Amino acid sequence: MAKAPHGNNQPPKVVIVKKINVIAAGHHGGAWKVAYADFVTAMMAFFLLLWLLGATTEKQRKGIADYFAPTLIDKKVVGLGGSGVFGGESITSKEKIGAKAGTAEIRAIALVTERPQGEVRGFGTKGSLRSATAQEDQKNFAKLKQEVMRRIAQSRDLANLSKHIRFTMTPDGMRIDLIDDADYSMFGLGTTTLDSKASELIGMVAKGIAETQNPIMIRGYTDSLPFGDPRAMNNWMLSSGRAESTRRRLAMGGIPEARFNRIEGVADREPMIADNPQDPRNRRVAITLLYRPGTFGQ
Repeated sequence: MAKAPHGNNQPPKVVIVKKINVIAAGHHGGAWKVAYADFVTAMMAFFLLLWLLGATTEKQRKGIADYFAPTLIDKKVVGLGGSGVFGGESITSKEKIGAKAGTAEIRAIALVTERPQGEVRGFGTKGSLRSATAQEDQKNFAKLKQEVMRRIAQSRDLANLSKHIRFTMTPDGMRIDLIDDADYSMFGLGTTTLDSKASELIGMVAKGIAETQNPIMIRGYTDSLPFGDPRAMNNWMLSSGRAESTRRRLAMGGIPEARFNRIEGVADREPMIADNPQDPRNRRVAITLLYRPGTFGQ
């Protein structure tokens, strides 16, 4: 039997310790924080929606609504096409798409009609970009070609050069090529000096060009024969120099400076005889009468 302390005959004190386990999801848990965050996010989205409604126009709101609209269309709900044999169309209707237009999912964006209303632009002869202006230019080009060839044929000195001049229609306009061959060169070998007959030929071309109003582009070409010292002279310098010499001769023939649109040299990069870059026929000067600027419906 245990004795009480200090000699007193008393029973000892019993101390009872109670342990309380706190559950994490109890009063001090974090679940309410998640719910509160969701609530704040929803409120932010709500106020953002109110701001958009107040800060945009009706047209802008419709655009936003269309952006978020579903892309799948239920024909029966929205009433497209109908449910009849021809999908709501008559047998003669042309407001359809494809060979089985009566069963088309949606109507055609561009309606086909035999009686167009309003001014036609962008299609046909009247609506093309180069319509009336281009047609007039083409007539002038044909007239210019006939006149130049007629003058060359009447000249005893230039009749032999008729094979050195060519007229070619391009998307940019009419190109007049003055071409060398093995028997004759428009310029002195390796120089930008025009031969006297070539100068007279370009002067005759200038008389015909002077009767038109088209912008002019001149390009010089060479063969691939290299120079001894390319730092002193090369085919780039030679081709551009010959183009400039041609421009000066046209200017002497009465062509105003404002009509020259582009003067350039391409060296031997665009040979006429691609299989033989050193062929003398690759040496040429091209004078192009460019189409005048046009607008739709003019």
